[in-house]
Parts: sequence; structure tokens; C-alpha cells
Amino acid sequence: MAKRVKFKLNGTEVEADEGRLVIDAAKDAGVEIPHYCYHPALGNPGNCRMCIVEVAGAPKPQVSCRLPVKEGLDVKSDSPAAKRAQASALELHLVNHPLDCPVCDQSGECGLQDYYMKIGRYQSQVREDKQHKGKRVEAGPHVMLDQERCILCTRCTRFVDDVTKTHELGIFRRGHTEAVELTPGKVLDNDYSGNVVDICPVGALTDRDFRYQVRVWYLDKTDSVCPGCSRGCNISIHTNTKRTWHNQGHRVARLKPRHSEVNGYWMCDEGRYGYRPLDEGRLGKVLRLTPERAELSWEAAAVELAARLKDGGSKGLAVAASGMLSNEDWAALKDLFPAAKLYFTAEPDQVGAEDALLKRREKVPNLKGAEALGLKSGSFDDLAKDLESGKVSGLWIVERDLTKVWGAERAKALIGKAGFSVFQGPNKGGTGELASYRLPATAYAEETGRFTNFEGRVQEYRKALDPIGSARPDHEIFGLVKAALTGAALEAAA
Repeated sequence: MAKRVKFKLNGTEVEADEGRLVIDAAKDAGVEIPHYCYHPALGNPGNCRMCIVEVAGAPKPQVSCRLPVKEGLDVKSDSPAAKRAQASALELHLVNHPLDCPVCDQSGECGLQDYYMKIGRYQSQVREDKQHKGKRVEAGPHVMLDQERCILCTRCTRFVDDVTKTHELGIFRRGHTEAVELTPGKVLDNDYSGNVVDICPVGALTDRDFRYQVRVWYLDKTDSVCPGCSRGCNISIHTNTKRTWHNQGHRVARLKPRHSEVNGYWMCDEGRYGYRPLDEGRLGKVLRLTPERAELSWEAAAVELAARLKDGGSKGLAVAASGMLSNEDWAALKDLFPAAKLYFTAEPDQVGAEDALLKRREKVPNLKGAEALGLKSGSFDDLAKDLESGKVSGLWIVERDLTKVWGAERAKALIGKAGFSVFQGPNKGGTGELASYRLPATAYAEETGRFTNFEGRVQEYRKALDPIGSARPDHEIFGLVKAALTGAALEAAA
């Protein structure tokens, strides 16, 4: 365990681990020291010179990202000398920076804008004929590069060198002609390319998916968990619901990683852009599809389904579910269907590539939540055999598109062999028209719940959006049917 020492920060005595960088110790104490090149996960090259502080007894100011804490150290980040040095460094970064703020996607969350307002506001001493470089350079499928806006902090090059080790970017040439460029023969298309946009402190690297869609000050941010695989990366959902004419009417504008022990500072592109189908083919009405199509209230649907289950349907009931269910959903499913045969493995439609950084093979977030409750799954091959042999008298499908498991024609034939069938989920998919009943469920962004990741870590995700139509969380749907089965008073339909 590191030794704790006391040092002075802006005249106040604070305590920190001996050897901890002053910039980090200051942040722990609630003091932000301006910086660009330093990043906790990418090291401290000390090349931006923004984090300069005045150190008592030192002949000249020091960069705090390379200054370790020691007993008795006396540091000032807000002294006239420190502020003058920081403002001078900022002016050098702005010498050739274009006046792009009105059209730059980084506007509103830009380190240059923020620091200019905090420590800048100086009288410019440079000419206005700026050095011109490449603009709107397509670095890869997700990232746009603007060399004129780059301040050469090298965060992006260190990320592709040290984290992904794919080396697509580099600093080329020297002096005032230096620029971030693609490495000859390469394209920025690794599985984590979107992270360079997150770590860029200015508008040099922007997200082509988010570019010109909506201004950041119109966005609401909600803490959540990525449902893209069993890792459970901590994320923020950035939503746009106040100005629906922005972002092409889509409610989710982007996903960003949140720092945590689970995923560090990063997330993969697969999870980052996985929000796109969220509003596609959404279900909002409670429907009976056969024998005649009719819209039902939640209460009426629960009564009809309870009657089906009481009629002997629960004896041969099979439940095909998805690892998208929350811990609360799994518990309610187990309570409603204690004797049903369950099928929820990720095979074959919910698996994909795995790597050593973050990505997991299971492309659903919560298979562990089901296992923790003692639930066991059969194979989907076994379910197909049971349907073909007539052993299944009822099939309840929860957030699982069986056309992706068996193919469209076979899924239609197999589901038709069940005595009755229910499709419950947020998106219609290929299975939405094949069941006897269709129940609209909320998507993960429209509810609060918990996922258990592959390590057994339970994490909460929070509601970021209102449900569409009459959609309800899966556990509420199961609760309504359970109440109808037991004769308890049903909750009034919303």
C-alpha cells in the first residue's frame, strides 16, 4: 500500500499517495488542472505544456502530469505565474487553429473553448494568416479527421499504438507542418476506432455517425450498461427528445463509454453503434393475431393468456427467451413459469467474435442473471424436435427472433405446431407476425433494471427514454399474467 503524504495545493494542505502525479492528486481534491495530452490510460508525454504549475523552490514552472507528489511539496495551479504560463501554452495551440466553432461538432464540449473561457481571454499576439492542412479527411468508416483543428496532443496515436496495437495513425513531418495522418496503406477501421473521438480534446476527430445530427447542449445523458455482449461496459446514453427534427427524428443520438473497472475508458464499435435498431419495427399495441386480429387492453390480454395456461397449456409450455432480459425479468419469468422448459442459450444467433480487450462471445448482456437464479436452458435443436413431435402445447417467445435461429420458413412451420404462441418483445423482427398474441415490451433504454455480466458483477442500467405506445417491462407483463392466473386484482392497463 502506497505511503500517504501531505502536500500543499493552492495554499491548502491535502493528502495523497506518495508518487501519485500532481495532476491526478489535484483532481482527487476537486481541482482541475488544464491539460490536453495527459490521459490516465494513455500516459503522460508532457508535450502540450498546458498543465503547468508553480512549484515552491523550483527555478521554473513544472508540468503537473510528470510531477510526483512528495511530502512537503508546495504547488500552485492558480498563481499569476501558473496562469500566465497556461494561457501562453493555450495561445500557441490556437496559433493555427481555424475559427470553425460554429460548424464544429465538438462545439459545446471542446477543451479549447472551455480553457479559453477559463484561463485565456488574452490579447492575441499572432497574425491571422493561419497554416492550412487537410479538412474532412475520411480516416475510416466511423471517424472524420480535420488536421487543421488538431493540437498534436498524440492521444489518438497512442491509443492505436498502445491499446489496439493497430497503428493506423501517426504524426508525420516536422515543425509547423506536423500533422496527424493515416499510416500509409491503412484505414482507421479497428474494432475500437470510435474511442479516438472520445479522447480527442478538440474537433480534430469527429464521429461520422453523429456528425451534424444534433448539438450536444440539446442532449440528455443517462447512465446505463451496454447490452451488446456479456462484458456489460458502463456507458452513457445521449438522447434527443426535445427537438425531434434534429438527429433525423431518432431518439438516441449516441452512446459514450463511462469509466469503470469493467471497461476502463473504452467501448467497442459494435456496442457503440448497436443503438441504431432501437426504434426499428417497434411494437406499441397489445394484439391478438389469431383467429382474428384484435387490439386488446393489458388486462384483457392477461385474462385470455391466463385462461390458456389454466387450460393445460402450462404443462407442455416452452419458453424461448433472450439474454437481453434483466435480473428482474428473469425472476418474474421463473415465478410465472416454474415448470416450463426454458431455452435461452446464445447459440446460434447471439454469438460473435471475442477479443482480449473487451468483446465477449455472447452478444447478449445477461445469461448469467438467469443462471444465478438456477434457471437451466435446453438447446434450440431440442426445442425444434419437441415442436415437431407435438410435445409443446404452448410457446412463449421473449425478446428472441426465432427466424434468426431456424430461418424464416422453418420458424413459421415450427411455431405453427404449438397449441398457442406468444411473442413478447420491443421489436417486431421476423417472429412478430407468427405468434397468436403479440405483447409490446420496453427496450433496455426505456426501463431501469440490472444485468449480471460474465464475471458475476451485477450492474444497474437506468431509464433514458419513455416507452413506445403501451410497451411495458417484461417483468411487469409476467406479473400481470401471474395476477390473472392467481385471481389477484389486475393492475389497471396504462
